[in-house]
Amino acid sequence: MDALHTDLYQLTMAAGYFHRGMASRVATCELFVRRLPRHRRFLVAMGIERVVRYLEGLRFTDEQIAYLRGLPALADAMTPAFCSYLRDFRFHGDVWAVPEGTVFFPNEPLLRVTAPIIEAQLIETFALSAVNHATAIASKAARIVLAAGDAGVMEFGTRRAHPEAAVDAARAAYAVGCVGTSNVEAGMRFGIPVLGTAAHMWTMAHPTEEAAFEGYVAVFPSAAILLIDTYDTLVGAARAAAVARDKLKGVRIDSGDLAALSVAVRKILDDAGCASAKIVASGDLNEHRIAELRRAGAPIDLYGVGTDLVTSIDAPSLGGVYKLVEIGGAEAGAGGERTPIAKFSEGKATLPGAHQVHRFRDPAGKLARDVIALDGEPVGPGAEPLLAPLMKRGARVAPPEGLDAVRARVRAEIAGLPDALRRIDDEPAPGAPFAAEVSSRLGALVEAVRARVVAGAG
Repeated sequence: MDALHTDLYQLTMAAGYFHRGMASRVATCELFVRRLPRHRRFLVAMGIERVVRYLEGLRFTDEQIAYLRGLPALADAMTPAFCSYLRDFRFHGDVWAVPEGTVFFPNEPLLRVTAPIIEAQLIETFALSAVNHATAIASKAARIVLAAGDAGVMEFGTRRAHPEAAVDAARAAYAVGCVGTSNVEAGMRFGIPVLGTAAHMWTMAHPTEEAAFEGYVAVFPSAAILLIDTYDTLVGAARAAAVARDKLKGVRIDSGDLAALSVAVRKILDDAGCASAKIVASGDLNEHRIAELRRAGAPIDLYGVGTDLVTSIDAPSLGGVYKLVEIGGAEAGAGGERTPIAKFSEGKATLPGAHQVHRFRDPAGKLARDVIALDGEPVGPGAEPLLAPLMKRGARVAPPEGLDAVRARVRAEIAGLPDALRRIDDEPAPGAPFAAEVSSRLGALVEAVRARVVAGAG
């Protein structure tokens, strides 16, 4: 049912290829990001599993085809033959991608698709939507997790996003190191720990704060995390300790001077014999605020982060693109000759040919350099190829990867970044921004394609 989650021009192009006899041509397209957003020193690839699931199930229903026949922009092309093509449509292509959780940089392909040109064209919008959104959220969440250090981060942003976007955001946030989410659907769908506390409304619905706390502990004797800042945070802390005693799992502070309040609350809890109770802080938090709290020595065990995380508020969109890099002739088929393709628009140039990204590390295991090379091109010893096959002739080559494996990869990837790339401040990184190198053979191909294009234009 995702077939119409696309832009109109993907369908007009598909119809054009069909009616112009181009349907058998094989195209290779790659998805990449041209430049880092502001406030980012690296990105974390996410959303690729969602693309694979989409490709597995991509179908056009009779109802959808009937709707398309009624669109003025498509009406001329919706012949019985093209309608039959859509009715039988399946994805038959090959897909290579970096594993989810991989750190990457501008111009490095995350996803490579080789398929009949109609199939390669039709999937562009959905692939970009899924990868751009999830990668933007994952990259923001990674900064927040870095800032929190040993403290945990809970994703609390469901109410600030579209319902489906919130589910995908919860998955991305957990994958990069958040300890859980408030989103129950994400918990059921992906096996993410679901976390939460009481609401201010609960406290205000009772005649006194003590009554609210007593009632909550009575219902949840094994999971009592009480919200203590509805009226007076310090009084609330004392009342929570008095009411819950050894059943108090924690308290949440959602407003005020979190640094000073957390210190005072910690003392109240410890003096009352609730030393094991955790302090949870929330309320318009982000990586910068969390870093400030840590520098101030705030004894906060868990941070609940909502709006800034789920909207990636300082970089709310990611400019990923999906471009044709080579095309086969009308009779080429899957194994035929391919012509490398490139754009040379100012600021929007692309690299011709199908590519692989090779990562090199220094003796300490830290990222040293990345090289973008032609697929199959040798680049020297020690290279780690990043793109791996995910689908062959439209079918998965391996089962979906579990989120625990993705989380482990993210930990290793971020631990392997140089300190300059792990910083979360907005000051310019020391030296030039990290950028992948272009291999010698690829560089020569760029010039050859440029010369061919110029000669053709002349």
